[in-house]
Amino acid sequence: MATEYVTQGQRIARARHRKGWDQATLAEKIGRSVSWLSKVENGRMPLDRMSVVGQLAEALGVEVAELTGQPYRHETTELDSGHAAVPGLRLALQQASLPRGVVLPVSGEPRTLGELEANVRLAEQLRQDAKFTALGEVLPRIITELIAITNDSSADRDRAEALMLRACHMARVSSNLLGHHDLGWTAVQRELVAAQQVGSPELIAAASWDLCGVWLHEAQLDPAKNVALSALDQIEPHVGTDDTVKAMWGALHLRAAVAYSRLWDQREAESHLEEARRVAETLPRDGNVFQTQFNRVNTTIHAVEVSMELGRPRDVITRAEHVEIAEIASSERQAHYWTCTAAGYHMNRKDNEAAEALLRADRIAPQHVRNRPLVRNIVRDLRDSGRLHRQREILNLAKVMRLL
Repeated sequence: MATEYVTQGQRIARARHRKGWDQATLAEKIGRSVSWLSKVENGRMPLDRMSVVGQLAEALGVEVAELTGQPYRHETTELDSGHAAVPGLRLALQQASLPRGVVLPVSGEPRTLGELEANVRLAEQLRQDAKFTALGEVLPRIITELIAITNDSSADRDRAEALMLRACHMARVSSNLLGHHDLGWTAVQRELVAAQQVGSPELIAAASWDLCGVWLHEAQLDPAKNVALSALDQIEPHVGTDDTVKAMWGALHLRAAVAYSRLWDQREAESHLEEARRVAETLPRDGNVFQTQFNRVNTTIHAVEVSMELGRPRDVITRAEHVEIAEIASSERQAHYWTCTAAGYHMNRKDNEAAEALLRADRIAPQHVRNRPLVRNIVRDLRDSGRLHRQREILNLAKVMRLL
């Protein structure tokens, strides 16, 4: 069977068989019924929460990617979301991780630090627009050219290291989205080096925020939670003096909220969410410090996600209705909102509304949406329902995602 046609349920069953377990054994280990596990493995119960996928991966002793089947490849360059750039990006990040003094030649005329800063800003816009193919075309060279500047003792190293952190953040995001989690680790390790070199609270917070992101993608929830809490302790003395640090303080609380929601700790998740809300009210409505999109609207998007991960479908829909989604300038965040909302509708067995939300997300940011395991599971389930108002469009989406 071709790899892309193996369902997540079949992957779970395969990992279970490899352990020599029957369904009753695995069901007991994760606190579920045999009936529930049978439906998951047979494709009659889609996994619509990363918290559940992570729990299964931990019990089976496998990486999350083995159960999700990432990375996914698509038929066209446009929808392949930057996969073609992965070899070049991997090489650039490997070079960026080498000791100082090891500088490899760069083809073409090297750009100045000012020119690279402008290019980083343009790349960040591509990242927020979820245009990962275009981002992959420019990011490896940005990183490679920054290597030479950060290795030059006569350069403005702090400024260059800050740019390196921002570039590696984009590499981390695209790598995790595509399922190249080892590459995401390489990117965030270079971010941590940059933060250490500069030593400023805002860079330390930004690197820690991304480290949380890597661990959340790998369903390593205790490390994700702990690094968020540690970073909050580290930057707390600086929160009152600088709006950038204050924004990172709020963004780290959102990371903690997501981690706790995936640990099914509602009290802690809601507590961190409330602190993020409080901080967001004191900052600009269009805030986007270090590409975190930390602002008031994004805290409400996170509230939807927290309810989804806690398995509270009614709360997902109630909170989704209060999100002023048009106010946020990030296509990636808008698409994330609509996919979380779709999951909530699907949990509530409102399949037509779920289909409408997914199709809306796909119109906004297809390169983001079509690489998400959660979306693929819901699309596969909706495809088989046969009773949707927009059945043909869901069938077409399933086809381009290679789910037929």
